[in-house]
Amino acid sequence: MQGETVARKAVGIKDVAREAGVSVTTVSHILNDVESARASDETRERVKSTAERLGYGANRIARSLRRQQSEMIGLLSEEIATTPHAGRIILGAQEAARKRGLTLMLINTSRDEFDIQRDTDALLRQQVDGVLYATMYHREIDLPRLLRSVPTVLIDSTSRDGSIPSVVPDEEGGAYVAVNELIEHGHRRIGFITNSDDVPATRGRLAGYRRALGDAGLEFESRLVVSEQSETPGGYKAAVAVLDRVDRPTGLFCYNDRMAMGAYRAAAELGLRIPADLSIVGFDNQELIAEGLYPALTTVALPHYEMGEWALGALADLIQPEAVIGTAPSSADPVYESAVLPCPLVRRHSVAAPRSEGEPAHD
Repeated sequence: MQGETVARKAVGIKDVAREAGVSVTTVSHILNDVESARASDETRERVKSTAERLGYGANRIARSLRRQQSEMIGLLSEEIATTPHAGRIILGAQEAARKRGLTLMLINTSRDEFDIQRDTDALLRQQVDGVLYATMYHREIDLPRLLRSVPTVLIDSTSRDGSIPSVVPDEEGGAYVAVNELIEHGHRRIGFITNSDDVPATRGRLAGYRRALGDAGLEFESRLVVSEQSETPGGYKAAVAVLDRVDRPTGLFCYNDRMAMGAYRAAAELGLRIPADLSIVGFDNQELIAEGLYPALTTVALPHYEMGEWALGALADLIQPEAVIGTAPSSADPVYESAVLPCPLVRRHSVAAPRSEGEPAHD
C-alpha cells in the first residue's frame, strides 16, 4: 500500500534511492546503464525492481512529455564516424549522455552543403532536444541554417559570428608542448613542416612553434618552416626540403602524424636515423600511425574524447538544467561560450638528445 501511495505522487530519483537503500548517484548510474558503475548484481536488481514498483520509469516518461522534451540528443558528424582516431568524440559524447539519462542519435554527413541540410532535417524530424555538430577538422564555419532552430554546440569548430557554444583543441599550446619536448632534449635547430591550408590549426601550431623557440631564446628561421599538403606525400616533400642541407635541423616538428610518416621516409632516404640523427615529434596521436612507425612516434594528442564529453555536458545544461536526473535545476541559466582543451604530449621513442659534433652514430 505504501508503494502504491508513493507511485501516485511525482516519484523522483530520491524516492527510489531511499526505498532501495542506496545513493542517488547509484540509482542514476544503474538505471542509465553506466558501464563504469560499481554495483553488485543484487543491488542492480533491487534498484530496478524498486524503480518499477514505485513507477519511476513511467513518471520519467510523463515528465518528458510534460516538459515536451524527448531526452534525445542528435550528433551530426561531418565524416568523423568513418575516422578511427576521431571516433572518440562519439564515445565521449555517448558516455556523457548516458550518465545524464539522455540518448544519443548519430547521423554521419559529408561536407557538402546539400547533404548537411538534408541530414540536419532528418535529425530534427526525430524531435531531438539539441544537436552536437562535429566537424572533420578544426575550422570556422557558418552554422547550417536549420540548426538555428534548436540548441546547438559545436565540436572542433567555431561559428564565424561567435554566437554558438563550441569546444576546440588548444592548437597553440599543443605545438608549444611538442617543440618544448625537443628543446628540453637539447635541440637548438628545429624545423617545422606544416599544412599549406589556412585554417585555425595551421595558424595556432605555427604560433606555438614560434613561442616555444622565443621562450627558449632561440631565433625563428623562416627557412626551417616548409608548408605542403598535410598528408604523407606532403610531409615527405617538406621534410626533404628542410633536411637536405648542410645546416639541417636536428629536431623536426610535424603538423600531424601523417606528415611525420612522410618525414620518416625522407629521413631514411637521406641516411638519417631516428632518433640518433634526427628527432621527430608529430601531432594528433593517430595511434595506427604513431605506434606503427619505427621507432614509435612521440606526438601530441587531440582531446577528442574530452571534446565530446564537454560538448554533451554543455548542451545538456542548456536544455536540461537538472543535468543528472533528480537534481535541482540551477537558479540561473548556464552560459557557455568557447572551451579550449589542452593537447597532452604522448612520449614514445622518436626523440633523443642530438649527437655532439663529431660524435659517431650508434646502432
